[in-house]
Amino acid sequence: METLALQTQKMQAHIDSDGIGWIIFNHPERHNALSLEMWQGLTDILTHYAEHPAVRVAIMRGAGGKAFISGADISEFETRRANAQQKEAYGAVAGAANLALARFEKPLIALIEGYCIGGGLATALAADLRFATPDARFGIPAARLGLGYEYAGIAKLARIVGPSRARDILFSARFMEAQEALAMGLVNAIVDRGNIEQEVAAYAGRLSTNAPLTLKAAKAALNAWERGGRDADVDHVRVLVDACFDSDDYREGRLAFREKRAPDFKGR
Repeated sequence: METLALQTQKMQAHIDSDGIGWIIFNHPERHNALSLEMWQGLTDILTHYAEHPAVRVAIMRGAGGKAFISGADISEFETRRANAQQKEAYGAVAGAANLALARFEKPLIALIEGYCIGGGLATALAADLRFATPDARFGIPAARLGLGYEYAGIAKLARIVGPSRARDILFSARFMEAQEALAMGLVNAIVDRGNIEQEVAAYAGRLSTNAPLTLKAAKAALNAWERGGRDADVDHVRVLVDACFDSDDYREGRLAFREKRAPDFKGR
């Protein structure tokens, strides 16, 4: 196992032997509320994982079992986000993390226990797949704080649950239970607390054995569709698909199929 050295103890990261890169929000005394240093730590982890050939898939989770992320660390607002100028500086750091999430080309999974609120839900929505415990709670309470949410996060929410449900979530600022979140497509599955780490790790392990270039191309295509099929995005997908057909992995996949064995993909 490889453990990353980070500038903050409020984020943890390690890579296991199955090619899974773990991203842990480690601020349990505040239910993993996102502080400025955690946003920076998230950027550092994602940048490292994006470039690390051993990482095939990443899993995000919160420490302590009570929350994935309970939102932004409001205790910082008076000193770091008290006016428009500070909002810009804060937003630059948080924006870099959100950009790193959006540009992460490998499969990204959110393992959600307990509260997944505000910025925590926005972070979970940046994952490709979301697994939650039965006691998970979801919501965006911005309307009770006077905050404004940027376009990209609201658009992502609307694409996943539909504009009508997105309006309900944003206007009411209410919390939703896991079953309602599952019914509206906000999460992919609900798994008992006692099994969720094992099941999510097993699912991620299955992804890690599949052809990395194929997963990269598929994720790029889905992201392009979400963004409206812009020409530049579609052209990029075409390049990635061609790379799959020209790869050693494609040859390995055909050979493994003929030999009736599991393929050994290298990502090239």
